[in-house]
Amino acid sequence: MKDKKKKLKLKKYNLHPVITFILLTIFVVILSGIISGLGIQASYKEINSQTLEVQSKLVSVENLLNYNGLKYIISNAAKNFAGFVPLSNLILALVGLSVAYSTGLIDAFTRRITLNIDNKKLTFLIILFATISSLINDVGYVILIPLSAIIFSTNKRSPFLGVITAWCGVAFGYGATIFVGSSEVNLIPDTTLAARLIDSSYHVGLSSNLIIMIVSTIITSIVGTIIIEKIIAPKFKRPFYSEDLAITKEINIDKIKETEQNKLEIDAREKKGLRKTIIVCIIFLLAFAYMLIPSLPFSGLLLDLEEDTYLNQVFGVNSYFQDGFTYMISFLFIVAGIVYGINAKTIKNDKDLLEKSFLYLNNIGSLIVTLFFASQFIAVFKKSNIGNLILALCTKFISQLSFSGIALIFLVMIIIAICNLFVTTPSAKWSMLAPIVVPLMMQSNISPQFAQFILRAGDSMTKGITPLLAYFAIYIGYLNVYNNEKKSITIKEGIGYIMPYCFIMAICWIIIIIGWYILGAPIGVGINSTL
Repeated sequence: MKDKKKKLKLKKYNLHPVITFILLTIFVVILSGIISGLGIQASYKEINSQTLEVQSKLVSVENLLNYNGLKYIISNAAKNFAGFVPLSNLILALVGLSVAYSTGLIDAFTRRITLNIDNKKLTFLIILFATISSLINDVGYVILIPLSAIIFSTNKRSPFLGVITAWCGVAFGYGATIFVGSSEVNLIPDTTLAARLIDSSYHVGLSSNLIIMIVSTIITSIVGTIIIEKIIAPKFKRPFYSEDLAITKEINIDKIKETEQNKLEIDAREKKGLRKTIIVCIIFLLAFAYMLIPSLPFSGLLLDLEEDTYLNQVFGVNSYFQDGFTYMISFLFIVAGIVYGINAKTIKNDKDLLEKSFLYLNNIGSLIVTLFFASQFIAVFKKSNIGNLILALCTKFISQLSFSGIALIFLVMIIIAICNLFVTTPSAKWSMLAPIVVPLMMQSNISPQFAQFILRAGDSMTKGITPLLAYFAIYIGYLNVYNNEKKSITIKEGIGYIMPYCFIMAICWIIIIIGWYILGAPIGVGINSTL
């Protein structure tokens, strides 16, 4: 008899995202100790905005595997969580959504509007709005993800797919939009300073990327819709609904008449509620717009009037518009929900409203816990300075490139996409990359404005697959909120769902950038990809 060969099979562990974030935090602490012990350092260039002189800055990793490091982790846990921006924005958004949902407003609106829209068109609209949402920082992550899940569920599609659709639209289309917004305010100063290393009088205008942004928004939305509908959607089965069961009971004419009469009454109340809600929303939006107009009586409430330009007043660092936008949207949902509930008679009193609203919020406990441990992981990673070390090493690599034209553009895009896995904020990356990338591209006859958009494209290529993106925890958390299986959705599975989108969209961004460069079409008003 021949001896049977025993094959060892590795047990597959289904780690909840919370456990994964804990393990990642421990790994970062250990890694910081190793890198710091080895003395690995890197330098990068920084431009003095006053003198335009290039200064060299040294980046080293802070050792967290010691007494002071562990003390920081323990003593700052509460601060890291309380200051975690996705948490506050999400809670603000959910308060508004819970009222609108519990009163039946969202359900009535989606049934009357979205049910008449083809699934593919609806997917396109969600991706389009998600892409445009990057105009105002990260509002799309906290508003559109839960809203998209509700819309897909109402349309008898998987809320899972709704979460994925909105997430992909925001994350992988982050570099595109149809208006000038916060990205220009954050990126243009570094682009201008870097360009003046070659030409001291160079100026980068606000609309320098406008044309390519608009076209990219349309292209990525169309491609994204195809990916969702043809590749990702077939993986998710249509949810089961009780009305799908065939009814074989004896027909009761009186009961049918009573049911039809109830439907007519409900329909009339819904129409009345929606009419009143639309009127209130229009008034609210007009008041909101008035708050953005300067130099009128009691106007400019949302503007930072200390800034010189209007764009900086709206999208600047201290902009009340940006800081308060999520609150304003949430408040709109609250007002609209209450108006609808009163007129459609879906709520009896304030107690009824609150009880129904609390029911919607009952399922987000696991999401809050996930956000807590994600906030600790991201805070520890930033404190370690590992991301900046990797970014500094990448800038050094780029500075040594001897390529030009298409090869240079392609390599820079890939390097930016890799850097984005570790440093997710575009302005943080650009402040270190611009002094190297912009002069290098100008020497290859590539305009600084085009270099800036290359940053935006590369940033979008991998934004959705890195757990270091603060809002990634919301994505993975919502997958588990809508998870009906016994086992949890792991971070690996969450990334696996969107990898086809990431891969194809990365190719799409590369084609857009290189194709635009070859065609030599204008990327903005009076601006081309070449000098």
